[in-house]
Amino acid sequence: MRKNLLLLVAILVVTSASAQFYVSGSGGYAVPSAGVKFGEIISVNGTENTYGSYGEGLNAQFRAGYFFNDTWGVDLGFGYLHGADQTIKDINVPGSPVVDIKARGRAYGLSTSVVYKFTNNIYGRFGALIKVGGKTEALGSIYGVNLPAGVIPNVPIATTLDIDYTQDYKGRLPLGFVGAIGYKHNLSDNFSIFAEAEYMGISVTRDSAEIMEFSATLREVDGATLPIENVQAIFAASGSELAGIFNNEIEFVDELPLGDSNTGSKQLSSTVPYSSFGVNFGITYTFSKK
Repeated sequence: MRKNLLLLVAILVVTSASAQFYVSGSGGYAVPSAGVKFGEIISVNGTENTYGSYGEGLNAQFRAGYFFNDTWGVDLGFGYLHGADQTIKDINVPGSPVVDIKARGRAYGLSTSVVYKFTNNIYGRFGALIKVGGKTEALGSIYGVNLPAGVIPNVPIATTLDIDYTQDYKGRLPLGFVGAIGYKHNLSDNFSIFAEAEYMGISVTRDSAEIMEFSATLREVDGATLPIENVQAIFAASGSELAGIFNNEIEFVDELPLGDSNTGSKQLSSTVPYSSFGVNFGITYTFSKK
């Protein structure tokens, strides 16, 4: 018993002698790793699919970690993603409305990882990632919607409708994977710089959406505007797939009763990727060993 206690004390002494705390800050850019079809580009040349991931874009991270010894450690990170624009719908065909709808991710995440030093300069880390905040933001413009006379109450002439809107999508709490391999260069006993290649694998299931900004203007009626309810009814009557966008609030569900439209205030949910490959550059401050 005494020998075991002495052995435990010896292990703790050795471990604490090489234990280190550190903090780091970094920034980088990521590209899609699991792109899915987001939308279409339609022009006189034909139709083209668009693919991507909301994980594409600029990111910044702050991490704090603890090395138990010269090889193994743990790492807790907080990050922000400023996603690049993704094309959802781009229509530019003579005689039809010009449609330009783009979406982008704005996300805050937490990660917890195990860190392993292969050498004094090369390390790897892998662990779990969750998205704790943010949104997917869609920005749309639909210009040149021709409306026959009488479609708009009390407007007896043909009119042209221009629409601008911003819609925010929020999702359910997801769980993903993060892994990276990096190289660090010591500047001093406490400061070092690093570069790393990072993979993030995570997807978000949509939970709700809300129109945050909306403007619908009639060109021929001195800039008169239409409320969102009228615009939604116009697109619904024409059978346009855009009708489902113009609800003030949308709840995304996993199933709808038979016969229910997928363009109302309740719509079927979808899962969108935030997965990416990225390169980060940063600086680390390591506290002196105990």
